[in-house]
Amino acid sequence: MKISTKGRYGLTIMIALAKKHGEGPVSLKSIAKEYDLSEHYLEQLIAPLRNAMLVKSVRGAYGGYMLAREAQEITAGDIIRVLEGPITPVEVMDDEEPAKRNLWMKIRDAVKDVLDHTTLHDLATYEDNGEQDPYMFYI
Repeated sequence: MKISTKGRYGLTIMIALAKKHGEGPVSLKSIAKEYDLSEHYLEQLIAPLRNAMLVKSVRGAYGGYMLAREAQEITAGDIIRVLEGPITPVEVMDDEEPAKRNLWMKIRDAVKDVLDHTTLHDLATYEDNGEQDPYMFYI
């Protein structure tokens, strides 16, 4: 499973909104500028997030977007599923050896577990202590 720019930028939008939660609506233009992203692309991503009731929009001169729920109630899994679809790192084949099929299901469950137990609040308040090794993940 490879998270595309849809998932990555969607998480960026949601983290930005979580960091400004309680301060009123945030414009996509300001998010695009702060993170050096395409405003047009962010506009395409916000619609499914709004349809999934993860964000709400406020119209007007000082309008923008806000989280529809508290950051502690929204998980990374909620966001990724809306933008990327079901979380399936490996397609499990019925005729595959039971040991391999079991391994693929364990991998799927581990990825789901991490995404479903990492809240938007966790991501928005994360502080890098510099102790993590740089890894390149290809799933």
